[in-house]
Amino acid sequence: MPFTLAGLCEYREEIRKSRFITLAAPISTPAEAQAFIEQHSDLNATHNCWAWKLGDQYRSNDDGEPGGTAGRPILAAIEAQACDQVAVLVIRWYGGIQLGTGGLARAYGGGANKCLQQAEKIELISRVALRCTCGFAELALVKLRVAECTGLVTEESFTANGVALQLAVGEAQIDKLSRQLADLSRGRIQLER
Repeated sequence: MPFTLAGLCEYREEIRKSRFITLAAPISTPAEAQAFIEQHSDLNATHNCWAWKLGDQYRSNDDGEPGGTAGRPILAAIEAQACDQVAVLVIRWYGGIQLGTGGLARAYGGGANKCLQQAEKIELISRVALRCTCGFAELALVKLRVAECTGLVTEESFTANGVALQLAVGEAQIDKLSRQLADLSRGRIQLER
């Protein structure tokens, strides 16, 4: 089950006099990932290495570190923590002691891993698009039942006879919600795919 982050998280550590700050945040578009990286990068730092993953799309950057020693280990940490829709930025200030390629990969990947481990995560639920109609008096209860099933009301249109709703609900919750809405309305409210 993939997870995203509830919000921005940070992890700091010092490895052989080099200072590392790891920042991770949830994202919903590649442009949002790039904006996060640009906004939080420190131009005074020696390196601003990053990676992000959004479904099948992913990118990483070593920012001057030897190839494959920063961006790829950060991306591997994102995948190891079963994260998706996440961007991770690791900022390094060089401390004068060479870490070697293995040490760099461990430092960048390890920092990203620790940051994501301590972060508050939210399970990503794949939802199915559904629609239904209800009376004005039932609207508040319908919305409550949808929210209890971790569903979303994506659109609502008021008509002369009531309200037409577009919903997004997890596959496992559809039968439960369907029963609850039928009970609520004496069988009038039917979910349609």
